[in-house]
Amino acid sequence: MMNRIWEKCAEFHGHECGGLTLGYKAALFMADLLGLPRDEDGCVSADADIVCMAENNACSVDAIRVILGCTEEKGNLLFHLTGEQAYTCVDRRKREMIRIVLKDRPEGLTREQSFSYYQSREPWELFEKTPMNAVMPQWAGSGEEYVCSVCGEKGNASWFRFVNGKALCMDCFAEQNDAT
Repeated sequence: MMNRIWEKCAEFHGHECGGLTLGYKAALFMADLLGLPRDEDGCVSADADIVCMAENNACSVDAIRVILGCTEEKGNLLFHLTGEQAYTCVDRRKREMIRIVLKDRPEGLTREQSFSYYQSREPWELFEKTPMNAVMPQWAGSGEEYVCSVCGEKGNASWFRFVNGKALCMDCFAEQNDAT
C-alpha cells in the first residue's frame, strides 16, 4: 500500500524528489499521530474535516494534497509561510491539532544522498512533534462576506481584517501596514 501512495504522489507532482519525500513522510506521520483513517489507497478522506497548515510552498505540499486530501480550493490547505519544513494538521471533528518540524539531517549530503536519506527513514526519524501556537481554523466559505472599505471589492469574511472598525481586504490591509 505504501508504494501505491508514493506512486500517486509522484504522479501528481510530476517527478520524485527529496521535497516530495518530505511531504510524503510528513503526511503519513501526521495521519498516524491523529489516528486518521485511510482508504484502500492509503489516503485520508477527501472531505474538509482535515486541515493542513504548511509553512512552506515547496514540493512537499503536493504529497499533503494527495495523502491528506487538503486543497486550497476546499479551504483545508492553508499556508503560513515561514520557509520551514513544518506542518500543522487539524482534525476538526475531534478538535485535535499537531505540529511537526523537520529534524536536522547529516551535513554535506548531495541532492541524491539527501533523497536516499529521506527515503530510507521512518517519518518519526525525520520529524518531531512540537508545541504550537495555532488556533482552530475557520471553515472555508462560511457564506459571510464583507466589502472592503478601501477598494470596494467583496470577499469571504475569513480573509478580511478590521482596522478602526473598517473591513479591509488582505491587499488593502497589507498596503496600510506597509505605509505605517
